[in-house]
Amino acid sequence: MSKKKCVAMLLAGGQGSRLGALTHSVAKPAVSFGGKYRIIDFSLNNCVSSGIDTVGVLTQYRPLVLNAYIGTGAAWDLNEAGGGVHILPPYQRRDGGGWYIGTANAIFQNLDFILSYDPDYVLILSGDHIYTMQYNKMLDFHIENKADVTISAMEVPWEEAHRFGIITAAEDGRITKFSEKPQDPDSNLASMGVYIFNTKLLLDALTEDDNDPDSSKDFGGDVLPRLLAQGKPLYAYRFSGYWKDVGTIESYYEANMELLKEEPSFNIFDWKMRILSDSNIFPPHYIWPEAKVENSLVCNGCSVRGSVADSIICPDVRIEEDCSVVESIILPGARIGRNCTLRKAIVGENTSIGRDSLIGAETTGVAPMQQGITVVAGDMCIAEGTRIMEGENVNYE
Repeated sequence: MSKKKCVAMLLAGGQGSRLGALTHSVAKPAVSFGGKYRIIDFSLNNCVSSGIDTVGVLTQYRPLVLNAYIGTGAAWDLNEAGGGVHILPPYQRRDGGGWYIGTANAIFQNLDFILSYDPDYVLILSGDHIYTMQYNKMLDFHIENKADVTISAMEVPWEEAHRFGIITAAEDGRITKFSEKPQDPDSNLASMGVYIFNTKLLLDALTEDDNDPDSSKDFGGDVLPRLLAQGKPLYAYRFSGYWKDVGTIESYYEANMELLKEEPSFNIFDWKMRILSDSNIFPPHYIWPEAKVENSLVCNGCSVRGSVADSIICPDVRIEEDCSVVESIILPGARIGRNCTLRKAIVGENTSIGRDSLIGAETTGVAPMQQGITVVAGDMCIAEGTRIMEGENVNYE
């Protein structure tokens, strides 16, 4: 294989348990977002726009939908010979191997893939964040500072800092301290989980980590603090654009709803940052004469006969007459029966809601869970006349 300056390793195997029913059947990066996209689209687009044409996608949990979605990578121009996108599931080796234990172990198990391209640098990123970023600018920063590792970072609200890997850095960006999810953070500069490593250093660091029986095999918890303690030059690359970790029901819902604002923080209609996706081919959506649609995204293949307001309707959704869908996200292939009411709900892919149902019924006297967002898992069949209270998670279990 031809030598590459930089290859990307995209971690996409997480279960995303905090997304509850939404990830019952699919990996978190495969969850639908913003109507026609899936969460992984944004990281793949960032690679392409940054000139990185070789991407390894590390899958593990419920990979079928994600693997089928990525396919050959043609939708993102990642199907060229000598590079392209490669699905990298766990595998059994002669000397062991098996399931990925942590983020560092996942990359360690795929060092052969990396070394087959003999890259100078390795970009490691997550497949479950919403953002646009030019990784090539981060790489230029890495080279200019003669760094061994560069971590993309941005300031977060102080009250949320304990959820992230927290960086303390000098004015020139050199990192002096890295703390993984500290209880009492001394900085609000948070790691975005985007790393650039010099390849030789990465190989040595992961080998050392693999030989450490006390390591949890994680970049933030083990590898980065160890390199810092060894005096390696680690630098923080400050990012100032939009970035959203959609790791919870609340953050996922909020990020989707932000798209409906008159001036959204993340504008999917900005033609300068066109987002590619492997979107299925459906006919145009059809709004029936009796329907009413206000401030909503309605994707191709949809049929709307009821009322929709402040909602996101993904491809191939059917909403029958006398329905009311308000402040909700209806994922691909869902069917909403006649005379249903949905309030602040997320309905999973290919789920059928029986007629005369109420999803998101208001509670009295008790504060609802997850800010009152009601979630129904994918591939379910909800019986006619079902009443589901606000904040509930409806799953198979």
